[in-house]
Amino acid sequence: MVADPLDGTTNFAHGFFVFSISIGLVEEGKIIAGVVHAPALNETYTALYGQGAMLNKKHIHVSTTAKLSESLLSTGFPYDIKTARFNNLEQFSAFAKAAQGVRRVGSASLDLCFTAAGRFDGFWEFGLKPWDMAAGALIVSEAGGLATDTAGVPLDLNSGRILATNGLIHNEMIEIIQKTMRE
Repeated sequence: MVADPLDGTTNFAHGFFVFSISIGLVEEGKIIAGVVHAPALNETYTALYGQGAMLNKKHIHVSTTAKLSESLLSTGFPYDIKTARFNNLEQFSAFAKAAQGVRRVGSASLDLCFTAAGRFDGFWEFGLKPWDMAAGALIVSEAGGLATDTAGVPLDLNSGRILATNGLIHNEMIEIIQKTMRE
């Protein structure tokens, strides 16, 4: 089990209502259950492997936006943004130019859930921990989306990197991430 009792700690500390509790159940390297609860939003996202994803007991599905240029994306930045090799600033700049918009929520697990519910079309981030990603990655996948490493390879919870999308813009996002990491 991987759990984050307070994802969005800075938001919570400042009285900003976007924070959550995230619990993922991982068995033999496979995420089999996930729950993300956002108490201030009165929203609970759940998923069981192979059984779909839900928001407050109602099935959810990723968006159908097929072009990156029409997409609303979300991301976050590592706590060590000033010193991190991959601080996400180059990618943020590239996506701000390529997409319709980019948001920074401050809770990776909620970014993933908002992607699962079709509020965002895609989410990427570096420097995460397994408890930031596990539950939300399963919820995105069970909502019909795709959650991988930022290179497009299968998600490794220990890599710290995630790309989660509706599946339709996944390859476009991988291309931009890879291009900005080469430069």
